[in-house]
Amino acid sequence: MARNPTETKEKLLDAFDVLLDEHGTAGATLDAVAAKAGVSKGGLLYHFGSKAELINGSLKRLDQLVAEDIEDMKAAGERLHYYYLETSAEVGTALDRSLIAAGCLALENDDAKAALRKTREAWFDVLNAHLGDPDLAMTIQLIGDGMYFNQNFGLSQGEALEHVKRVLARLGL
Repeated sequence: MARNPTETKEKLLDAFDVLLDEHGTAGATLDAVAAKAGVSKGGLLYHFGSKAELINGSLKRLDQLVAEDIEDMKAAGERLHYYYLETSAEVGTALDRSLIAAGCLALENDDAKAALRKTREAWFDVLNAHLGDPDLAMTIQLIGDGMYFNQNFGLSQGEALEHVKRVLARLGL
């Protein structure tokens, strides 16, 4: 039975993202990625000829996941800002893993920094178009950042979202 090249590439990117999170860029070697993905090093090199190509693949996947998230945001209609806040604290998703990987890469890679900047700008643009107020859009985005930070570091989310929703309701949102 022939292997699915797209599935193999995704396994390799998944392994790369996990290794970046667990061990940083120094631990995300080609050998480690291949081993984590259960693929030979030759198989990895067939799909990604270098670590630079692997990084590029990871950043392209981030773009794809953000584009999908933006479509989901838009599909939420009048609840778009709530969708953004409700999903800000999600951990363990493909988008979450991709954001963490890009954050690790951004410590030493300008393309990763640019990808994260582009991501934040894309989310801001959608929030701003929906709310019609750049200050309010930025405030919503910053609240989402705080919720994501808390969740990723194991701090109690508790009733945070409900508090935010009550404040937004008072603002007529």
